[in-house]
Amino acid sequence: MAVIASAPGKVLLTGGYLILDRPNAGLVLSTTARFYAILKPLYEELKPESWAWTWTDVKVTSPQLMRESMYKLSLKDLTLQCASSSESRNPFVEHAVEYAVAAAHATLDNHKKATFEKLLLQGLDITILGSNDFYSYRNQIEARGLPLTPEALAALPPFTSITFNTEGSNGENCKPEVAKTGLGSSAAMTTAVVAALLHYLGVVNLNFSVRDQLENGKDDFDVIHVIAQSAHCIAQGKVGSGFDVSSAVYGSQRYVRFSPEVLASAQVSLCLSPACPVMILLQK
Repeated sequence: MAVIASAPGKVLLTGGYLILDRPNAGLVLSTTARFYAILKPLYEELKPESWAWTWTDVKVTSPQLMRESMYKLSLKDLTLQCASSSESRNPFVEHAVEYAVAAAHATLDNHKKATFEKLLLQGLDITILGSNDFYSYRNQIEARGLPLTPEALAALPPFTSITFNTEGSNGENCKPEVAKTGLGSSAAMTTAVVAALLHYLGVVNLNFSVRDQLENGKDDFDVIHVIAQSAHCIAQGKVGSGFDVSSAVYGSQRYVRFSPEVLASAQVSLCLSPACPVMILLQK
């Protein structure tokens, strides 16, 4: 069983830094650019000795960055340990996995826990893909001898490989970085991974139309928002404005920031286990 979830990017039209202070409002639009998370079992069959395992495997693949990371997920405290090179780590995906799995563990009843544990023992195979609009492809377009126009960007194949900038503004070599366009790629990616995991593990049900989602699925979207918002803030090391994650979950909206104290308390308790702040947030 494979699950594909996606989340849009964002553009903040009005509000700017004013939205950091409640109750100031901003107008945020979701974009056609989307991040996709494809989730499936890493192993088709359970191994006979899996009942005694205390860890399970998680593989995260980013074809556009030509990166693959392997992790060990503790079945005791639900934390990830990277088994690959530190250069291939993605903190946004890591915290999305930890928080989504912890949310499933904290909310599923005993009847669903058996299925949850089986899915974890089969391992998690996660592939992430982002629309080309999230990134700058200036180098690739110029290499093809094309003009720097929207039409040239649209001519690139979907999910084109991303090159790294290795030269700073002063001409010196620097740590490789991905050139982004500011559409909220990390928020969209985090939200897509959280949504895919929560659906895959049985916490939410996203198998309905957009109209049904708005009329009947708000509780599921609220759970996705809580987990994605928390994971994103922990990954970036601060409680931000939150409008990028909010628009990734709910779409275009008039946005008023949540109370930052809600996530601040979760960050303080993170030293215990992802499950601890998840319980705090789900009870808000």
